Amino acid sequence: MVSSITRTQGLGGSSASEPGGSQKAIESGFGFHSISLPATPLFGTDGIRGRVGELLSAPLALQIGYWAGIVLRSGSSYPGSVIVGQDSRNSSDMLAMALSAGLTAAGLEVWYLGLCPTPCVAYLTSNSDAIGGVMISASHNPPEDNGIKFFGADGLKLSQALQTDIEAGLRGVASHGVDINNCGRHYSRPELVVNYTQALKQPLQAVNLQGMKIVLDLAWGAAVGLAPSVFESMGAEVICLHHQPDGDRINVNCGSTHLDILQAAVREHNADLGFAFDGDADRVLAVDNSGRQVNGDYILYLWGRYLQQKQELPDNLIVSTVMANLGFERAWKQSGGKLIRTAVGDQYVQAEMHRTGGMLGGEQSGHILCRHYGITGDGLLTALHLAALVQQAGVPLMEMVNESFHTYPQLLRNVRVEDRTKRVGWKECQPLQEAIARAEAAMGDAGRILVRASGTEPVIRVMVEAEAAELANYWTNELVLQVQQHLAV
Repeated sequence: MVSSITRTQGLGGSSASEPGGSQKAIESGFGFHSISLPATPLFGTDGIRGRVGELLSAPLALQIGYWAGIVLRSGSSYPGSVIVGQDSRNSSDMLAMALSAGLTAAGLEVWYLGLCPTPCVAYLTSNSDAIGGVMISASHNPPEDNGIKFFGADGLKLSQALQTDIEAGLRGVASHGVDINNCGRHYSRPELVVNYTQALKQPLQAVNLQGMKIVLDLAWGAAVGLAPSVFESMGAEVICLHHQPDGDRINVNCGSTHLDILQAAVREHNADLGFAFDGDADRVLAVDNSGRQVNGDYILYLWGRYLQQKQELPDNLIVSTVMANLGFERAWKQSGGKLIRTAVGDQYVQAEMHRTGGMLGGEQSGHILCRHYGITGDGLLTALHLAALVQQAGVPLMEMVNESFHTYPQLLRNVRVEDRTKRVGWKECQPLQEAIARAEAAMGDAGRILVRASGTEPVIRVMVEAEAAELANYWTNELVLQVQQHLAV
């Protein structure tokens, strides 16, 4: 428990709402008839996410906040507090304030952090007496999208059951009833973020990054105020790219989904390594000293080997997803390790880690969870520890990667499918299923195919991995064509 994070009775935080109002008055002002909801579920693999002005709006965020408040306080012995943070999108202020209005209408206090990474919200929620946390962000999505991510009192992603309860309230079939005599209050609490930065550095007190030159691509997003100062405080020379909060440019041709500028900067400055974060800084990808991408598979392998050698990796287990490269899997098993694959999404990795007792897991895309040091995927935490591994190894990251494993050629194509019903029901598309069967028969043990609907974007993802690049390219094109012809129209 962080002693400085307590309920706000007697605190000097600024209040943006006053107590008062009955449950009847609140509910009569939240007319469900004014909100249009899609027939398909609102919650995806990472909360509620979509285009602002189409799916997400202030009236919807207001009601989401209210019903989330009702659901969260139903499992608590007192009304409690909810920690709220946001990224730099232009719509994040609007959604955060509307959500806060709903939460306070449900009788809860809101501790508003302002701009901060998603893992900061998770950490502070778990290390306080807050009953939940919310992050306003669409992660790596473009600026016109946004999202609402919920955390339970333990700092973990809110359970599917509680998400279902929130959605039931939104759809007018709520199962929870709570007597609300007074509204809650909204407090601005940006000073709490320092507790998160201190927790990041605490296990690395013996590490000095002096002499290392590190380039950071902050994607105009949530890490701009924290990452440079944390690396500099540990002795590194830091060169920053896209390091101001900019809602018009967040994730646009930068960050963890666009590494070109970072790769060029690492080579130009003769840096030791570079890190690219996404918009809410819960994921990170690295670039070695030659400018080559180092994805989540390599980060997991290198960190796993370090923990394995220290005998701090139970059962030598790493939990990853169906996207993990075959080269990584085979190399890890050859080193005496065990790999468990889950569905794509850090919540599935996290759930499997808790089920098995695993301490290290993550995704190829850069969501890395190490339970020795954190409770959720954390791009800044991962970057600090990878930089420490390179410093302690005394050899360049390029050399460490070269000595790890060979990646199988893997192609990933996204096909935009606007019709949500077609995306959700893609497995019923017979021509696509027949094409998948042909591809699997043709490649046998020499490759893998993964077709899936994204839980965060309106796309069908087609991934083909093979020992031969020609095979991967041929079958990727064939499957993409089937999606375009039968689902994207």
